[in-house]
Amino acid sequence: MKEEINKILEKDQGFFHQNHYQLEEVSSDKVVLKAPITKEIMNIYHMAHGGFIFGLGDHAMGILASMDKKKALTINASINYLSPGIGEYLIAEAEYVKKGNKTCFLQAKIYNNDKKLVATMTSTYYYIED
Repeated sequence: MKEEINKILEKDQGFFHQNHYQLEEVSSDKVVLKAPITKEIMNIYHMAHGGFIFGLGDHAMGILASMDKKKALTINASINYLSPGIGEYLIAEAEYVKKGNKTCFLQAKIYNNDKKLVATMTSTYYYIED
């Protein structure tokens, strides 16, 4: 399953690739992404920019929402920043809260390399037809 998702992600030369997000773990009910904290993604306070953190969580949840070979689009998302995005890397862990036929609701927790909780997210995704 991980190899299949990585092949799809290799074709994406956009946001996912440019931010060096990496697929660490994938299953039918959980996706884990990792991203290095580099100077290019830092804000003026020398910590990971909120948009970078949001993108990491959104991608983790979006990959999970699309695991059933459905195209899923974010229709609502919320994030709570709890501590600075500092360290070597960030990890986003996404899981389902509720899965329906037309929509699903997910949550993600974003940690730094010291396992300190940096942010929590929730998001609703809408399944579109091919």
